[in-house]
Amino acid sequence: MTINEIQDEIIEEFDGLTDWMDRYAYIIELGEALPPLPDAEKTPANLIEGCQSRVWITADKDPDGNINFKADSDALIVKGIVALLLRVLSGHTPQEILDADLYFIDRIGLKDHLSPTRSNGLVSMVKQMRNYALAFKTLEK
Repeated sequence: MTINEIQDEIIEEFDGLTDWMDRYAYIIELGEALPPLPDAEKTPANLIEGCQSRVWITADKDPDGNINFKADSDALIVKGIVALLLRVLSGHTPQEILDADLYFIDRIGLKDHLSPTRSNGLVSMVKQMRNYALAFKTLEK
């Protein structure tokens, strides 16, 4: 699936949830389903700056050239948000990630329903994932 197809799928899922309490509950469910990051990977180097809660994101590149992200957070809502980002961006090439317009964030109303500090954290998570993509792309040369 392409990044846009995955985003469209998420938008469709959220369209079925008209109440924001239901949407928050769904995001929390996504966070609960995200496998925990091993403690060995919860290092300061993997910690995302600018987040109210603690969020760790790691990345590796598979033999096909796709980036696979892993993440964890100490806050369930944030863990759910990062689970959405992983769903959209994991399994894609560095260039696809760098070129992606993450329109699902606005289309599901996420930015409008987060506190300013959580919104800043979301921006920081996306920025870090793009930084990983840029680093892996640079290594390709």
